[in-house]
Amino acid sequence: MSLLILELNMKAVSDRINKLSESQTIAMAKRSRELQAEGKDIISLSLGEPDFNTPDIIKEAAKQAIDDNYSTYTPVSGYLDLREAIAKKFKRDNNLTYTPNQIVASTGAKQSIANVVLSLVNPGDEVILPAPYWVSYYEIIKMADGVPVVIDTNIESDFKITAQQLKGAMTANTKLMIFSSPCNPTGSIYSKSELESLAGIIASKEDFYVIADEIYVHINFVGGHESLAQFDSIYDKVITINGVSKGFAMTGWRLGYIGAAEWIAKACDKIQGQFTSGTCSITQRAVIAAMEIDPKTSEVTSMKDAFKERRDYMINRLNVIEGVVINQPEGAFYVFPNIKALFGKSWEGGKIQTATDLSMYLLEKAEVALVTGEAFGSPECIRISYASSLEVLKEAMDRVEKALKELN
Repeated sequence: MSLLILELNMKAVSDRINKLSESQTIAMAKRSRELQAEGKDIISLSLGEPDFNTPDIIKEAAKQAIDDNYSTYTPVSGYLDLREAIAKKFKRDNNLTYTPNQIVASTGAKQSIANVVLSLVNPGDEVILPAPYWVSYYEIIKMADGVPVVIDTNIESDFKITAQQLKGAMTANTKLMIFSSPCNPTGSIYSKSELESLAGIIASKEDFYVIADEIYVHINFVGGHESLAQFDSIYDKVITINGVSKGFAMTGWRLGYIGAAEWIAKACDKIQGQFTSGTCSITQRAVIAAMEIDPKTSEVTSMKDAFKERRDYMINRLNVIEGVVINQPEGAFYVFPNIKALFGKSWEGGKIQTATDLSMYLLEKAEVALVTGEAFGSPECIRISYASSLEVLKEAMDRVEKALKELN
């Protein structure tokens, strides 16, 4: 297709598509694959994808579902026994009480979030985003014609907002907040006292809701997880998001879910019924088996222990690189170093002026793919995924350290 025809076709697409940005994590992964196809030895630390296989007990449940002919349309919100299993998981792991009617299973947590935003946000409604935020939050808000309102944080505060910051960001048009704990991209985790402080502000505003993204709930290095919805005063205001991609190494299976007030769940069911209907029947049967796995068992803890070992390795490597400032993330599988001190440095091919420049320099020079912090609302940082083996991480960090030493 010629460039002219492509430009003409782009003018024909909707304004909604034209204002939507491509996910920079997906874009970097795509660029990595292109370079690999050209014969380049690219190490990709850009995607949040565990390098483990799905536990056998889950795979066996999927095989059994095929043999049992689970091959027809499912209820839009998911099989009843799946939603019952999710409800039991919420109670066991989070001490949250949801009935099956308050749960909607979707094709990944990303769809779950989009369903909620489209169910609650009208054009012009403001949606608070503590930064750094996951890249898709911002674009989903734009797709709903909402207005993102960013609250900046920094590495000194472990990238967490305070109740005072939340209160200061609120206006008469504020409708929603979206945040994650454990956080993508920072790995930060909110404590119970920090969440309780936020809950007091959330409760004070009528018609205000919060999406609490807990997709990394099982990758927690500091003990038990604390859910925002645990506080009775805001239980009906919180939509708890989770899924199986991260904790159970099921990224390709595509199932996420919400726990929410029943009227919100019904709204999400209505939207989903027009977009995708129910998610894959075989995946649903497999996820029942996943929900029955106690997170204290080896299927989950062995992966978490490996991630913690990798985190510690990455922190040790980054701590000795001049110009890189790193904190200690408490969960997920990312480090989010501040690299502002490297701005202004140069090499024979150009100058580092932004985090994006640095990311592209490392891709071309070190053949290591990372993601610019600009994608997450933090332009002084970069995100590095350590969801790869220690062997891969060692090679990647050797390359990165060498390339950074060559900057003047």
